[in-house]
Amino acid sequence: MTAVETPLKLGAVVITMGTRPKELNALLDSVARQEGDPVQVVVVGNGAGLPDLPAGVRTVELPENLGIPGGRNVGIEAFGPGGGEVDVLLFLDDDGLLPDPGAAALIREAFAGDPELGIVSFRIADPDTGVTQRRHVPRLRAADPRRSSRVTTFLGGASAVRTKVFQQVGGLPDAFFYAHEETDLAWRALDAGWQIDYRADIVLHHPTTEPSRHAVYHRMVARNRVWLARRNLPLPLIPVYLLVWLLLTLLRRPPWPGLKAWFGGFAEGWRTPCGPRRPMRWRTVWRLTRLGRPPVI
Repeated sequence: MTAVETPLKLGAVVITMGTRPKELNALLDSVARQEGDPVQVVVVGNGAGLPDLPAGVRTVELPENLGIPGGRNVGIEAFGPGGGEVDVLLFLDDDGLLPDPGAAALIREAFAGDPELGIVSFRIADPDTGVTQRRHVPRLRAADPRRSSRVTTFLGGASAVRTKVFQQVGGLPDAFFYAHEETDLAWRALDAGWQIDYRADIVLHHPTTEPSRHAVYHRMVARNRVWLARRNLPLPLIPVYLLVWLLLTLLRRPPWPGLKAWFGGFAEGWRTPCGPRRPMRWRTVWRLTRLGRPPVI
């Protein structure tokens, strides 16, 4: 007789600044409608009070905004050290929504079927048009967002992470506050031997936005890009990676205020502490290259 396998326990972390109570409750309703065992949920008020939420939702209210990685790390620890009360944690933007009640089943199936799978990145689609923005496909060849594949990074607000990953390589980098924290975790996970999948069939509805709507976008993107390289890359690749991104930024011709903020952040990334340095192995560099995204772009 074959033993019946226990379904993987899923949890979900949602951080919010309290500005979208309607969207937050719609998201939580979509999580509650998932088929199979209930998904446990923690909502973190990131420097903000929380609105009335459905019964059974755990809540944490932080006195100050810790940023995206800091808030998510608090949510992880709400499930025990390294999120250990559950097997897999979903990270969902507070203005997102899971339209398919079978999404949790697909997530369980993906992780149960591949013990080396550490992270799954969902497809983000606009709820009105169904369009997936190119920047939401975590690979260089992004012309077909409906094609699933192995990838080298993931989308933080539309993802699922095996909690063993956090227990092995640590959480998200708190100091980043906003931008590139997912890639930092992804590189550490890949270096530890985990796999990352982009799953086009697991969809999060999210309205189309531009990241530059955030006032701090240009500065933090540049600062964190430098920190990312200093923390994770072998020394010979650091100048190559940063030079490539400098050239790409200039080619994209952001407005002068944005470019000025970018250069300010770039300088800040060099003069400020980046946290512990753990350069990836050269075989990980080769692995990233074989996956289509060498760590120079």
